Amino acid sequence: MAEPKQILVIDDDPDFLDYVRIVLTANGYAVRTATSAQEGLELMRALPPDLALLDVMMSYALDGWNVTREMQFDPRLRNVPVMLVSAIVSKEEDALFPTDQSHIAAFMSKPIEPAALLRRVAELVG
Repeated sequence: MAEPKQILVIDDDPDFLDYVRIVLTANGYAVRTATSAQEGLELMRALPPDLALLDVMMSYALDGWNVTREMQFDPRLRNVPVMLVSAIVSKEEDALFPTDQSHIAAFMSKPIEPAALLRRVAELVG
Protein backbone atom coordinates (compact mmCIF):
# COMPACT_ATOMS: atom_id res chain seq x y z
CA MET A 1 0.00 0.00 0.00
CA ALA A 2 1.32 3.44 -0.94
CA GLU A 3 2.17 5.98 1.72
CA PRO A 4 -0.54 8.63 2.11
CA LYS A 5 0.14 12.00 0.51
CA GLN A 6 1.37 14.59 3.02
CA ILE A 7 -0.69 17.79 3.16
CA LEU A 8 0.40 20.78 5.25
CA VAL A 9 -2.38 23.23 6.11
CA ILE A 10 -1.37 26.67 7.40
CA ASP A 11 -4.14 28.88 8.75
CA ASP A 12 -4.64 30.94 11.90
CA ASP A 13 -8.26 29.76 12.24
CA PRO A 14 -8.33 26.59 14.39
CA ASP A 15 -11.85 25.74 13.22
CA PHE A 16 -10.75 25.79 9.58
CA LEU A 17 -7.71 23.65 10.43
CA ASP A 18 -9.93 21.08 12.15
CA TYR A 19 -12.40 21.07 9.27
CA VAL A 20 -9.74 20.52 6.60
CA ARG A 21 -7.90 17.94 8.70
CA ILE A 22 -11.11 15.94 9.23
CA VAL A 23 -12.08 16.04 5.54
CA LEU A 24 -8.61 15.11 4.28
CA THR A 25 -7.73 12.44 6.85
CA ALA A 26 -11.11 10.76 6.33
CA ASN A 27 -10.09 10.43 2.69
CA GLY A 28 -6.66 8.92 3.22
CA TYR A 29 -4.37 11.95 3.38
CA ALA A 30 -1.79 12.56 6.11
CA VAL A 31 -2.34 16.09 7.42
CA ARG A 32 -0.12 18.36 9.48
CA THR A 33 -1.29 21.80 10.56
CA ALA A 34 0.31 25.08 11.55
CA THR A 35 -1.27 28.24 12.93
CA SER A 36 1.32 30.71 11.62
CA ALA A 37 3.50 31.31 8.60
CA GLN A 38 6.67 30.76 10.64
CA GLU A 39 5.45 27.49 12.15
CA GLY A 40 4.37 26.29 8.71
CA LEU A 41 7.76 27.04 7.17
CA GLU A 42 9.50 25.19 10.01
CA LEU A 43 7.28 22.13 9.46
CA MET A 44 7.88 22.26 5.70
CA ARG A 45 11.63 22.49 6.12
CA ALA A 46 11.62 19.52 8.51
CA LEU A 47 9.51 17.39 6.14
CA PRO A 48 8.48 18.84 2.77
CA PRO A 49 4.80 18.11 2.09
CA ASP A 50 3.24 16.88 -1.14
CA LEU A 51 0.94 19.93 -1.00
CA ALA A 52 0.84 23.14 1.03
CA LEU A 53 -2.60 24.63 1.61
CA LEU A 54 -2.16 28.22 2.82
CA ASP A 55 -4.47 30.95 4.03
CA VAL A 56 -3.69 34.27 2.34
CA MET A 57 -4.48 36.40 5.39
CA MET A 58 -3.21 35.27 8.77
CA SER A 59 -1.69 37.33 11.59
CA TYR A 60 -0.20 39.68 9.02
CA ALA A 61 -1.71 40.68 5.72
CA LEU A 62 -0.69 38.38 2.89
CA ASP A 63 1.14 35.89 5.13
CA GLY A 64 0.30 33.13 2.65
CA TRP A 65 1.99 35.06 -0.16
CA ASN A 66 5.05 35.53 2.06
CA VAL A 67 5.25 31.79 2.69
CA THR A 68 5.14 31.06 -1.03
CA ARG A 69 7.94 33.56 -1.60
CA GLU A 70 10.07 31.90 1.09
CA MET A 71 9.38 28.51 -0.47
CA GLN A 72 10.83 29.72 -3.77
CA PHE A 73 14.18 30.40 -2.09
CA ASP A 74 14.42 26.86 -0.68
CA PRO A 75 15.41 24.21 -3.25
CA ARG A 76 13.59 21.50 -1.24
CA LEU A 77 10.32 23.50 -1.24
CA ARG A 78 10.18 25.35 -4.52
CA ASN A 79 8.44 22.47 -6.32
CA VAL A 80 5.84 21.81 -3.62
CA PRO A 81 2.43 22.67 -5.09
CA VAL A 82 0.66 25.48 -3.25
CA MET A 83 -3.07 26.05 -2.94
CA LEU A 84 -4.06 29.41 -1.48
CA VAL A 85 -7.36 29.81 0.33
CA SER A 86 -9.05 32.99 1.45
CA ALA A 87 -12.34 34.42 2.61
CA ILE A 88 -11.50 37.82 1.13
CA VAL A 89 -12.77 37.03 -2.35
CA SER A 90 -16.15 35.74 -3.43
CA LYS A 91 -16.52 32.70 -5.69
CA GLU A 92 -17.50 35.02 -8.54
CA GLU A 93 -14.15 36.82 -8.17
CA ASP A 94 -11.94 33.70 -8.03
CA ALA A 95 -10.75 34.25 -11.60
CA LEU A 96 -9.52 37.74 -10.68
CA PHE A 97 -7.26 36.50 -7.87
CA PRO A 98 -3.61 36.44 -8.99
CA THR A 99 -2.89 32.75 -9.56
CA ASP A 100 -0.76 33.24 -12.66
CA GLN A 101 2.43 32.99 -10.60
CA SER A 102 4.14 29.69 -11.31
CA HIS A 103 4.45 28.78 -7.64
CA ILE A 104 0.68 29.03 -7.00
CA ALA A 105 -1.06 25.90 -8.29
CA ALA A 106 -4.61 26.77 -7.20
CA PHE A 107 -6.85 29.15 -5.30
CA MET A 108 -10.10 28.42 -3.46
CA SER A 109 -12.47 30.74 -1.63
CA LYS A 110 -13.69 30.01 1.88
CA PRO A 111 -15.96 28.42 2.81
CA ILE A 112 -14.76 25.36 0.94
CA GLU A 113 -17.13 22.52 0.13
CA PRO A 114 -15.62 19.14 1.09
CA ALA A 115 -16.13 17.62 -2.38
CA ALA A 116 -14.50 20.61 -4.08
CA LEU A 117 -11.56 20.48 -1.66
CA LEU A 118 -11.05 16.77 -2.28
CA ARG A 119 -11.25 17.20 -6.07
CA ARG A 120 -8.68 19.99 -6.06
CA VAL A 121 -6.31 18.22 -3.68
CA ALA A 122 -6.48 15.04 -5.79
CA GLU A 123 -5.67 17.08 -8.92
CA LEU A 124 -2.64 18.64 -7.24
CA VAL A 125 -1.09 15.59 -5.58
CA GLY A 126 -2.00 12.96 -8.17
